[in-house]
Amino acid sequence: MGINYELIALDVDGTLLTDDHELLGDVKEAVREASQRGAEIVLCTGRGPMGALPVLEELGLSGTLITHNGAATIQSFDRAVLFQYDIDQTYIGEFINYCRENNIHYDLNTAFEMYVEMLTPETKAMYEFHNVQPTLMSIDQRLPDKLVKLTLFGTKESMDEVQSYWEKRSPNLQIIRSGDLFIDVQHPGASKGEALRQLAEGRSIAREKILAIGNYYNDISMLQFAGIGIAMSNSPDMVKEAADAVVGSNNESGVAAAIRHYALK
Repeated sequence: MGINYELIALDVDGTLLTDDHELLGDVKEAVREASQRGAEIVLCTGRGPMGALPVLEELGLSGTLITHNGAATIQSFDRAVLFQYDIDQTYIGEFINYCRENNIHYDLNTAFEMYVEMLTPETKAMYEFHNVQPTLMSIDQRLPDKLVKLTLFGTKESMDEVQSYWEKRSPNLQIIRSGDLFIDVQHPGASKGEALRQLAEGRSIAREKILAIGNYYNDISMLQFAGIGIAMSNSPDMVKEAADAVVGSNNESGVAAAIRHYALK
């Protein structure tokens, strides 16, 4: 039996995984069947590779990962970086100073590494939840080269305040709300949609043959680029409006339902 789409792009948190970060059996089966029928499965996530690779492995797959909201596209089997958007370090200092002055936790990311200046029990638990082990760096240490993302973490209320503050300042870097508790700062040209476009062009896959499924604001660009973009029912209204269709939530095997209805029929 064939497949209706050559490439299926899947967001991870809030889409592929439940709120408890579990991969439901029904979702695994549908994704694997789509792969066996010939679709290329591409995880498209705000996570870095180290947080995304275990999910791909649990699916029993290998291949390409679009990570850091599109700032780094990598191959799982040899860890090669296909595309990368480095942050201009001229502009990153103002964000770091803001975090330090306002006591906001942040981490600095290259394609494969994550650095933090400190860890509290709360932030340590958050990283463990995402299967990530950050490296501690000194506050006086020179910033790592080839940074692709700075991520701020805090309560929803504090991230709302941070987002409001920076949106009014029109900084030279892109501010992305990647979750209720997270804000990502990265290159203005980086996005899941742009990374998906680059990957599709390299594969000679028409956008009409791409199915994308996501649930948050950082997924909108890929939902709009794909031939069909599907939002989860747990998505904010703006994400649902940007999609072509809406399926069940991440806790109800929504990805499995979408794949079976649109890709496998």
